[in-house]
Amino acid sequence: MTASQPPEHRPGSEPGRHNLDPHLDRYAARTAGMTASEIRALFAVASRPEVVSLAGGMPNLAALPLESLSGQMAELITEEGLVALQYGSAHGVPTLREQICEVMAMEGITGHPDDIVVTVGSQMGLDMVTRLFCDPGDVVLAEGPSYVGALGSFAAYQAQVVHVEMDDNGLVPDTLRAALATAKREGKRVKFLYTIPNFHNPAGVTLAVERRAEILEICAEHDVLVVEDNPYGLLAFDGQTYPALRSMDPDNVVYLGSFSKTFASGLRVGWVLAPHAVREKLVLAAESATLCPPTLNQLVVSRYLATHDWKGQIKTFRENYRERRDAMLSALEQHMPPGCTWTQPDGGFYVWVTVPEGVDTKAMLPRAVTARVAYASGTGFYADGFGSRQMRLSYCYPTPERIREGVRRLAGVLESEMELARTFGSVTTRAVSGPQFPGPDTV
Repeated sequence: MTASQPPEHRPGSEPGRHNLDPHLDRYAARTAGMTASEIRALFAVASRPEVVSLAGGMPNLAALPLESLSGQMAELITEEGLVALQYGSAHGVPTLREQICEVMAMEGITGHPDDIVVTVGSQMGLDMVTRLFCDPGDVVLAEGPSYVGALGSFAAYQAQVVHVEMDDNGLVPDTLRAALATAKREGKRVKFLYTIPNFHNPAGVTLAVERRAEILEICAEHDVLVVEDNPYGLLAFDGQTYPALRSMDPDNVVYLGSFSKTFASGLRVGWVLAPHAVREKLVLAAESATLCPPTLNQLVVSRYLATHDWKGQIKTFRENYRERRDAMLSALEQHMPPGCTWTQPDGGFYVWVTVPEGVDTKAMLPRAVTARVAYASGTGFYADGFGSRQMRLSYCYPTPERIREGVRRLAGVLESEMELARTFGSVTTRAVSGPQFPGPDTV
């Protein structure tokens, strides 16, 4: 069923048949690419306390100074309530935009507050950039695998995603060249490269510094914009910061940032730093989407940056996540059966696991949840149905003890699955026709 089909040819539209959705014939054609996650229903079960969820990328907010923050929020309402609770600009609060420039300077970015547009999370920024640049049928290049929320936005605007191979050092320049050459040969227009260079979601790898300039040169040579999504860049476990792509080519990189991983995800404050002409259109797109981002949330973030040791807080986050990463890698080494491999993240939230031939992680997921452990299956991170031998494990939220127990349970399920495959042969699920839209538990 697609919304582009004439009404008389759509399933459920035949005479005498009752259509459960009376609005089916009214939807725009682009809604055909919007597919709900097939595993979302399982996470109603996975959220139960007896289930160890290694699926969701939820930050560990227990490390925040909640008592201090609550007092400051009360002061904010008392002192600036008439501003904080009022409409604001689609551009964002000026003081916060200045502070965002200070945050980005840690990764070598020299930005001007006027070229920043504050968004309701970086997902909104990505959606606006896709809306501005992509017509139906345009090509977006993205690492394979890639962030599920990005794939959902690309599908919503009917862009074609072409995945570019990664290795342990991130996106491979030669495969980027090959993808661009193929698109040119086939007469397809590539609008931008979408990349997560630091502590990739879901792969956990980081783009090697020596590759960054080369990738920018390739994109400039082919007149392809670069969209740099960098929510994890300050979460290196050794405290290292890598040069942002934006710092190396300001004129051809749109940068997406967020406070969701370094402060509080529930405030939904992100930003886009764009070349000046692009910024003008982003403001117009923001006005049409939300009119203005919540002023209160922006002022909470601004006051936090002005009054708290936010760099020290990021260090605390890094230490917490490093402890959890170590627990994850140790448990994988101890429990996972032979034939499994996984990435070794130096920061961020995720480990990307590849299982032996004959095991389908999507088909295995219901059995894992029955065994009281959950993960994100790999197929959701590809636009073309690949990823059935992969899974994303998140270590950011559970305690180290829960992580170790979750991996132990997962290894037991995987061993049973491998035994079934040896006995009866492998069973694969039907490849999905496009990316799945995530819920909060899988993002």
